[in-house]
Amino acid sequence: MLKDLPAVATTVALVAAVTVCAAVVLVVVLRRTFVVVTVTGLSMLPTYRPGDRVIVRRGRVPASGGEVVVEMPRIEDRTWRSAAAGLGAPGADVTRRSWLIKRVAGVPGDVCSPLSGESVEVPPGHLFLLGDNADLSFDSRQMGPFRSDRVLGSVWFRL
Repeated sequence: MLKDLPAVATTVALVAAVTVCAAVVLVVVLRRTFVVVTVTGLSMLPTYRPGDRVIVRRGRVPASGGEVVVEMPRIEDRTWRSAAAGLGAPGADVTRRSWLIKRVAGVPGDVCSPLSGESVEVPPGHLFLLGDNADLSFDSRQMGPFRSDRVLGSVWFRL
């Protein structure tokens, strides 16, 4: 019986090592696929309130009516400070950026109307995004269509 003890210990150690490795791989895959975002601002009231937390599935853009998290541009000149960290960069660090939650109102080829009153066709590689609270939302009504590569992903679940 004691002769088998080293074999049992080796098997247990092997199972433990495989389990730890599998857990590490799973965590890495989940962190690259899902991101938790905390809502700030009032632009998506009543759907989301400040402090709500949502799980975002990276790299996914829903059809019209779905919700996305998109990188916030500089409002003064409607440009971004750094390279895209959304769909175009699935492994990029997202913690030092400001994000907006918006509803997809138009996809490439759709005709939408921003504040100017003139209709615009959403160009390829862009989305027309709106906040649910139009009075307090900075969105495509002021910005025009957002670049798709600035989209982090789609809202998958509210925590």
